[in-house]
Amino acid sequence: MADSQLFCVAEERSGHCAVVDGNFLYVWGGYVSIEDNEVYLPNDEIWTYDIDSGLWQMHLMEGDLPTSMSGSCGACVHGKLYVFGGYDDKGYSNRLYFVNLRTKDGTYVWEKITNFEGQPPTPRDKLSCWVYKDRLIYFGGYGCRRHSELQDCFDVHDASWEEQIFWGWHNDVHVFDTKTQTWFQPEIKQTRMSDLHYLNLDTWAWSGRIPVNGESPKHRSWHTLTPIADDKLFLFGGLSSDNIPLSDGWIHNVITNCWKQLIHLPNTRPRLWHTACLGKENEIMVFGGSKDDLLSFDTGHCNDLLIFQTQPYSLLRSCLDCIGKNAIILKNQISLLPPKLLQQVLKKITFWTAANHREEQRIQKEETDNKYQWISSN
Repeated sequence: MADSQLFCVAEERSGHCAVVDGNFLYVWGGYVSIEDNEVYLPNDEIWTYDIDSGLWQMHLMEGDLPTSMSGSCGACVHGKLYVFGGYDDKGYSNRLYFVNLRTKDGTYVWEKITNFEGQPPTPRDKLSCWVYKDRLIYFGGYGCRRHSELQDCFDVHDASWEEQIFWGWHNDVHVFDTKTQTWFQPEIKQTRMSDLHYLNLDTWAWSGRIPVNGESPKHRSWHTLTPIADDKLFLFGGLSSDNIPLSDGWIHNVITNCWKQLIHLPNTRPRLWHTACLGKENEIMVFGGSKDDLLSFDTGHCNDLLIFQTQPYSLLRSCLDCIGKNAIILKNQISLLPPKLLQQVLKKITFWTAANHREEQRIQKEETDNKYQWISSN
């Protein structure tokens, strides 16, 4: 039996940040629900997942630590993880931090960006980010404004009339230039947004509604939309308009404006408020999130990693996977491989051993949960 300590995994969570840089997936922040209380995960921990070996590792962080938060927005530029916004017990944030992920000594040190020009966005969480020309381009998010600050780019969701404070969703765009350390808000040529739309990052013009040809996904929120090529986007999961957690995946071709649904996805593994990152061979890596309706239960936080293949793997990757899956059968031949290739094979053996171990644990947990549910109902 494999050592369970060897194959640890990052804690379950939702509302976290995740980015891919090189061979690693990095996960920071988020929250879990414990006895109906939201508990923010430690701000001095970052988890790394080695894409080649399939192993998780936790690293302690130093420096000017961000507050423990959920709903922060993370993005990676040249090996630096930038984290903006978020929500904690004191409210919404508009602070910006970064940490160098490519450390030589394995030390991760946070730095708060205070020496900047321009005006940052108002405090908010649940916003999205796009990296373009070394710039962080932020869109939307949920936050609050006073009556005097209300504009067309703010959709009121709730209000405290006595204090003149309004909560709602933003649909404005803010840009942080990582080279000049400057915030600016471009003048947007904007129309009302509906369904699928895009923003031209050179002209700052919104497309308006994009007509879609053929079949299209259900209406949803809390999903992810991840670029997998210059002309393709991958949509996964979310919460449907009738509050059903979704597990479907779709690829959108931006040239033909057509959606294509992926088949053979695990329909028993729905996700919402998760993160999705593009791996080095165009695989989509979905981590964490919830499998329940957050508005009603908020207890089904996840810590498993779902990997979706969007294109055929390279011949080398396919061969390494084949050896890794059949290591017991091929154990006498593996030692004869050239040293460089042997190291890659050993990582793949570790990857599939870890993956199989975690899958056994997941199945065992589901069987145990179902058993107790059956006993409870009878």
